Amino acid sequence: MKSFRRIDIRPAGPDDIMMIASVIVESWRSTFRGLISDAFLDAMSVEEQALRHARRMRVADVFHLVAVDMSTNKVIGFANYGKARSMPPRFDRELYALYILKEFQGAGIGSALVRSVAAHCRELGGKSLFAWVLSSNPNRAFYEHLGAVAVGQGQVSLGGENHDQMAYRWDDLAKLSGAGRFSA
Repeated sequence: MKSFRRIDIRPAGPDDIMMIASVIVESWRSTFRGLISDAFLDAMSVEEQALRHARRMRVADVFHLVAVDMSTNKVIGFANYGKARSMPPRFDRELYALYILKEFQGAGIGSALVRSVAAHCRELGGKSLFAWVLSSNPNRAFYEHLGAVAVGQGQVSLGGENHDQMAYRWDDLAKLSGAGRFSA
């Protein structure tokens, strides 16, 4: 596992929006180049992502956590989650997005974010969590390593192209969270 400076995980605020948007664009370009069209990736805009997530922050029951490198005060990763949008009712919470800058991947930051999400979802009365993951995502094993089980397949359109995706679920939020309390 990589070792980095102190990382703080905390709820995101409006001042974090531009850094969250930068993480999204950088992560998509570094992870999906060659898997999703270059035209789509090159057209991604930090400003557009900032607007999108600023709107999401104003929606009730939608949450953002950020991982901040305390030596630079820079957001290096984030998670966006809330009530389930697109699966059967037995899945009550959804991890909408989880992105970590490439140079910080493999340091346990993604796991810490997911565990914090699970703890917060438990405190909100959630029983389960799921996430849609592109089938071509080279980081799919990350979800499996955290105990997620593949439970469905679907497609998503990106830049006019259809891409296969998989739904992963966690049924035991206490186990996933380490039975801790949300403290961000």
